[in-house]
Amino acid sequence: MQHQDVLRRPVITEKNTNLMEQGQYMFEVARDANKIQIKQAVEETFGVTVRKVNVMNMRGKQRRRARRTGRMASTGWTPSWKKAIVSLAEGETIDLFGDF
Repeated sequence: MQHQDVLRRPVITEKNTNLMEQGQYMFEVARDANKIQIKQAVEETFGVTVRKVNVMNMRGKQRRRARRTGRMASTGWTPSWKKAIVSLAEGETIDLFGDF
């Protein structure tokens, strides 16, 4: 798997913004990527030293769609996805708003 295929997008949330101050960055990654591939992809893409990688599988959530006719609402699921929190070495940062 190529390193461009491993990283899907950075996850920009309020919690992630607080993690960035501590040198940790959150990315949506390919579901079949492992920690070693994620570490190599971040190091090659951004030119930084990765100290640690934490990976989580996020289960899709059930959603409902209401209809105007008053009939029963249909239900479905959002897709499941995988995220990684990458910790960098001391003093290193990633400019997510300019590099990615």
